[in-house]
Amino acid sequence: MGDPHRVEEIIKTMQKAGTSTIQVISDFDMTLTRFAYNGKRCPTSHNILDNSKLISEECKAQLKDLLNIYYPIEIDSKRTAKEKLPLMVEWWTKAHTLLVQQRIRKDLLQDVVRESDAMLRKGYQLFFDHLLEHSIPLLIFSAGLGDVLEEVIRQAGVFHPNVKVFSNYMDFDETGVLKAFKGELIHIYNKREGSLLNTGHFQELKSRHNVLLVGDSLGDLTMADGVHGMENILKIGFLNDKVGYYWLHVHQSSLSHPNKPSTMQKVMFLFLLRSFIVLMHRQLVQALFKCRWTLTPC
Repeated sequence: MGDPHRVEEIIKTMQKAGTSTIQVISDFDMTLTRFAYNGKRCPTSHNILDNSKLISEECKAQLKDLLNIYYPIEIDSKRTAKEKLPLMVEWWTKAHTLLVQQRIRKDLLQDVVRESDAMLRKGYQLFFDHLLEHSIPLLIFSAGLGDVLEEVIRQAGVFHPNVKVFSNYMDFDETGVLKAFKGELIHIYNKREGSLLNTGHFQELKSRHNVLLVGDSLGDLTMADGVHGMENILKIGFLNDKVGYYWLHVHQSSLSHPNKPSTMQKVMFLFLLRSFIVLMHRQLVQALFKCRWTLTPC
């Protein structure tokens, strides 16, 4: 972290401004959900469906082939967002086409989620309930499957009225069979609050100028783009993939010294949302004020 004292100042400023000025913007997969449990990788919202009984073995193999091709590109720190963009669109478009071909039934999604290994991070109950208690909006922007991730939250019992999800939603026919995906494709490089311009949601958020942004990839950095009159932002990065091979750097006027994640991150949130102390784990996190993080090989 480039300037711990500055971060503490901003947290105190946001605390003084009050919870009525705060909004939380978060990614879903591997951010609100666990990356791994008991040494086993946990599924993303796409994985939940991809690995389910609703998908044929042939389709599973095709989806896995796509993952092996495109996922290394998504997490490649040497490629620019501009280089990745068309490839991410290509990936999701191909994957969605395969899913539509499976004629997935809406009434079976609940069972698919229940039978999966997906789980929210430790402390999720306190996190979601604390935001609800203080009427703080939680905006979840996800390139995953909205119908599936909503069900994960719903089955955890925390799909509160202050939670809004913006993701890829399935379009079912009159018999409840998947026929297409609704609207514009949402991927890691276009999921941001600015996309809500001229909507009721955007108007509701106009007075909330202080932002807590939580994500686990470089694409998540832009989720707060378009926030009206933003005054302060804390960006929290979850180090999931290749923790042993990456450092977290902070860009301010110059590149700071690399800091490997430590227990100090828990202190950052003491003044703002006690729920974050429970939510964050040792392998996670650096909070930044009006700056960006980059992952680079060590």
